[in-house]
Amino acid sequence: MKNSKYKIVVLSDLKKSAITTLKSSVSLAHMIDADIELFHVKKHVDIIKRDNQLSAMRSINEEFISTKNKIKALIDPVSKAYDIPINSNFSFGNIKDEIRTYIKDTKPDIIVLGQRDSKPLKFIGDSITHFLLKEFNGVVMISSNEHALVPNEKMTLGVLNGSDKTFKTELSKDLITHTQSPLKSFKVINSQNTKTESPSNYNEDTLEFVFEKNDNTIPTLSSYLLKNNINLLCVDRDENSKMKNKNASVLPLKETVNKLNVSLLVSGAL
Repeated sequence: MKNSKYKIVVLSDLKKSAITTLKSSVSLAHMIDADIELFHVKKHVDIIKRDNQLSAMRSINEEFISTKNKIKALIDPVSKAYDIPINSNFSFGNIKDEIRTYIKDTKPDIIVLGQRDSKPLKFIGDSITHFLLKEFNGVVMISSNEHALVPNEKMTLGVLNGSDKTFKTELSKDLITHTQSPLKSFKVINSQNTKTESPSNYNEDTLEFVFEKNDNTIPTLSSYLLKNNINLLCVDRDENSKMKNKNASVLPLKETVNKLNVSLLVSGAL
């Protein structure tokens, strides 16, 4: 039996964007040689509507069968179309507690989840995304609902403010081989605090875009990402949250996740 290099877990709510998130995960799995498992959690309160114990047990049994069928209907066509096995698992209970336990038991290398369809200001908050970035130390991919990765197609990879940590990993070397050249680097600076630097030097073909930090930075950066057909933008979790990079004007991770409509690959924590 073939041993894959990585394990990807796809956290799914089984809603309309689930198919897009799953395909992005398949694309990533093909590039880095990874196994995929989809995991879904449903709250008990959404299943049990009555206090009667017999009715509650019946509701749980019905929901178990329904959820199993929904997951099968989601993953089977994708698995067949792209010739990749996709495992699945699900549970009922407190969403965060179930995810925490699942991560501890399965020890994935990468967790993938989709963007929420809610308003930007509510996207992170106390959401699953925010919880996951605090709870899980590995790599997190947040798949864009509109500009997702496409299986069996080369992607256009971008890096934000250097993203040095991401590119020191074995994972980055696997990604680079599936990336259209040139690699594109996007840097946000405060010109008053930034000394003149040479361009980022991940490879000889790196193309760098530099933006001045102001009120229009995020819309301008987002526009450039789309114009350059960036499929996946690498972001360093610690540099964005702790502002370690003194020369770059670091964008808060919350703002980056909320407002950039491309798929993001957030590096693991230290």
